[in-house]
Amino acid sequence: MMVLPLELLQQLKASDFPDQEEYESWQRRNLKLLEAGLILYPCVPLSKSDKSVQQLKQIIRSGLERPLDTGKITGETQNLRSLVMSLASRPNNNGIGSETCHWADGFPLNLRIYKMLLESCFDVNDELLIVEEVDEVLELIKKTWPVLGMNQMIHNVCFLWVLFNRYVSTGQVENDLLVAAHNLILEIENDAKETNDPEYSKILSSVLSLIVDWAEKRLLAYHDTFNIDNVETLETTVSLGILVAKVLGEDTSSEYRRKKKHVDSGRDRVDTYIRSSLRMAFSQTKRMVEHSKKSKSRQNTSNLPALAILAEDIGHLAFNEKAIFSPVLKNWHPLAAGVAAATLHSCYGTELKKFVSGITELTPDAIRVLTAADKLEKDLVQIAVQDAVDSEDGGKSVIREMPPFEAEVVIGNLVKSWIKTRVDRLKEWIDRNLQQEVWNPKSNKLGIAPSAVDVLRMVDETLEAFFLLPILMHPVLLPELTSGLDKCMQHYVSKAKSSCGSRNTFLPALPALTRCTVGSRLHGVFKKKEKPMVASHRRKSHPATSNDSAEIIQFCCRINTLQFIRTEIESSGRKTLNRLPDSEVASLDGKGKIFEQSIGYCSKGIQQLSEATAYKIVFHDLSNVLWDGLYVGEVPSSRIEPFLQELERCLEIISSTVHDRVRTRVISDIMRASFDGFLLVLLAGGPSRGFTVQDSAAVEEDFKFLCDLFWSNGDGLPLDLIEKVSTTVKSILPLLRTDTDSLIERFKAVCLENHGSDRGKLPLPPTSGPWSPTEPNTLLRVLCYRYDESATKFLKKSYNLPRKLT
Repeated sequence: MMVLPLELLQQLKASDFPDQEEYESWQRRNLKLLEAGLILYPCVPLSKSDKSVQQLKQIIRSGLERPLDTGKITGETQNLRSLVMSLASRPNNNGIGSETCHWADGFPLNLRIYKMLLESCFDVNDELLIVEEVDEVLELIKKTWPVLGMNQMIHNVCFLWVLFNRYVSTGQVENDLLVAAHNLILEIENDAKETNDPEYSKILSSVLSLIVDWAEKRLLAYHDTFNIDNVETLETTVSLGILVAKVLGEDTSSEYRRKKKHVDSGRDRVDTYIRSSLRMAFSQTKRMVEHSKKSKSRQNTSNLPALAILAEDIGHLAFNEKAIFSPVLKNWHPLAAGVAAATLHSCYGTELKKFVSGITELTPDAIRVLTAADKLEKDLVQIAVQDAVDSEDGGKSVIREMPPFEAEVVIGNLVKSWIKTRVDRLKEWIDRNLQQEVWNPKSNKLGIAPSAVDVLRMVDETLEAFFLLPILMHPVLLPELTSGLDKCMQHYVSKAKSSCGSRNTFLPALPALTRCTVGSRLHGVFKKKEKPMVASHRRKSHPATSNDSAEIIQFCCRINTLQFIRTEIESSGRKTLNRLPDSEVASLDGKGKIFEQSIGYCSKGIQQLSEATAYKIVFHDLSNVLWDGLYVGEVPSSRIEPFLQELERCLEIISSTVHDRVRTRVISDIMRASFDGFLLVLLAGGPSRGFTVQDSAAVEEDFKFLCDLFWSNGDGLPLDLIEKVSTTVKSILPLLRTDTDSLIERFKAVCLENHGSDRGKLPLPPTSGPWSPTEPNTLLRVLCYRYDESATKFLKKSYNLPRKLT
C-alpha cells in the first residue's frame, strides 16, 4: 500500500545520518531503486504516451547529480510524490486498480536485485577474484528466494550470467571465470530438461542467446583473439559455445530454435568456425601483402608478384593453424587441420582464378605465381592427407573440396576464362540494351533495331580478338567460343520475340453451340436490333488505328532484325571457318557450320513473329470489323467491305516496312489468318450470326473479294499459293448453299460412320481438328448457324441446344 523508497526519502533527513556524504549516497540508492521499480523493470507495462515517465526520469537524473531536499515539503518533493504514485498506481494486466502500489513486484526487478546480490560474491578490491566466504554469501543470498520468487534453477541462470558478464567486462583475461560459467551450464542443461516453466525458459533463452552470440562472434574469427599464449581459452570458449547452443536448440520455445530449423552438431559448428576464421585470416594476410608491396614500390601496380608472396604467407598460416589451433579443435572435429587446409586452398584458388581471368598472355610474373601456387597446393594437400590418416573415409571428403590448381592446363583455362568473360559481357549487354530498344524501323536505312547492328559488331570483334591470342589451341577452343556466342545470339532472338505472343495468343475462344431462333416476327425484331449494333462496332475500330499501326511497325522491325541477324551470322560463320587451315577445320569434330543453332533459332523466331503479327492484325487489331462486325445481324448489311478496307491498310504498312526477303512470308501468314478468321465467323461466330441458303452467294462473293485482295491483280501473292491456302474455305463454302435436309442426312451419315449409333441417338461431335466438309463437328456448326426451321428442330431434338440469344 506504500512505495517504501518514496516514504523513506521523505521521512528521513540528512540529520539522521552520520554525515552528508552518507546521506547523499543513501538518497541516490533510493532514487535508483525507484527508477528500477517504476521505469526500468516495471510490473505493469509503461505507456509511450505517459508524460509522467519522462518527468520522473528528469527528477531522478537531477537527484543523482545534486542532492534533493526530500525531507522537506517543497514543490519538487510534492511533484516527486505525485509522479511516483501516479506510476505505481496504474492498473495491472489483471485489472487491479489503484488500491495496490506496483513498484517492486515485477519479476524483471527481482532478477535485477538478485543479480546485484550475486555481484557481492566478488572481492571489492579485486574484481577478478571471488571472496573466500563465497559459500556463506550464497547461503545468505538464497534466503531471499521466497521474497524475490527465486529457486535453484533461476539462481543457476542468474549466477551463470554474473560469472560470464564479469569475465567479459573485466577484459576476458580470467579463464577461471569462463570455466566456472561452463561448469554451471552443465547443471543448467539438466535443469532445462526437467521443467516446462515458460518464465524460466524465457529467462534462460535470454541469457544463453547473449552468451552464444558472444561466443560465435569470437569463434567465427578466432584468429583475431586467440594465439599460442591463450589457446586454452579457445578450448573453453568452443566448449561453452557448443554447450549453450545445444541447450538452446533443445528448448523448443526459444527464439534461437525458431530461427534455426536444424540444430548443428558440435562438429558442424566447429567446421563453420574454422572456415569463417580462416577466410578472415586469409583476407587480412592478403591486405597486408598488398599494402607491403605498395609501400615498397608505388610504380609497380601489378598484383602478379603479390600473389606469389601471398602463396608463401598462406603456407606459413596453414602450418601455424596445424600446430596451434587444430589440436584443440580436433576434440570436436576429427579433420580440423584438413578443413583448414581446404579452406585456404579455396580462398587462394579464388584469387588465382581472378589472376588468370585478368591476363591474356603468360609472363615471367605469371610463371612465378603459378610456381608458388603449385608449392602451396602441395603443402595444403599434405596437411589434409596427414590429418585424415585415421579418418573413416581417409580424408576423401576434404580432398574433394580441393580441386587442383593444375598449373599445366592454366593456359587453356586462361583462354576459357577469357571466353566466358566476353560471352557474359555480351549477354549482359543484350539484357541491358534490349530493355531500352524501341523497335523503330526508321532508326536506320536497314529498317532494323540498332541493337542488332551493335551485337553483331561485338561478335565479330570477339572473334577477331580470339584469333589474336598467342596460343596454339585455336581449333580446340574455337567451338567453346562459338557455342557461347551462339547462345548469346539465341538469347537476343528469344528476348526480341518474347513479348509478342504467338498465333494462339490472339485466337478467340469458341462460343458455345446454339441454334437459331426462326420466326418472321422475331426475325424482324432481330434485324432492327442488330443494325445499330453493327454500326457501333464499326465506329469503335477507328480510335485504335494509330496505336495498332505503331505495334504493327514494331513487329515488322523485329522480323527485319531477325532476318538481318540470320544473314549476317551465317556470313560470319563462313568467314571464321575460312581463317582456319583445312586440316584444322577437319579437327572441329565434324562441325561444318558455325552458329547453326542461332540460324535455326532466327528462322523459328521469324516464323513465330510472322504468325503473331498476322493473327494479331486479324483477330486483335481488326476484331471490330471481323469478329464483331462481319455478318452480325443480316448478311447483306454486314458484308466484308469494312474488313477489306482495314486489312488493305495493314497490308500497305507491312509491304512498306518488312524486308523483301520475308515480305511474302508475312503476307502469306496474314492471308492464312484472314481465311481462318473468315471460317471462324461462319462456323463459330456466336449467337449474333445466322445464315440462310440464299446468303451463301454473298458469302462466296465476299471470300472471292478477300482472295482478290491478296492477289492484287498479279502484284500480290502467287495464285497457286492463294489456291493452296484457300482449299479448306472453298471446301466448306458449298455447305452454306446445301439445303438443310441434305445437310442433316449427311451429318447423320458421318456420325454413324465415325461413332455408330446408340438406339437412334447421335453423339455430339467434339471440336477436335481442322474444319472439313466430311468432319461431323464442321457439319454440326453449319446447322447451328443455319437460319432454318428444320435445322433448329433437328438440333433441339438431337442435342437440346439452346436458342439463339437475342
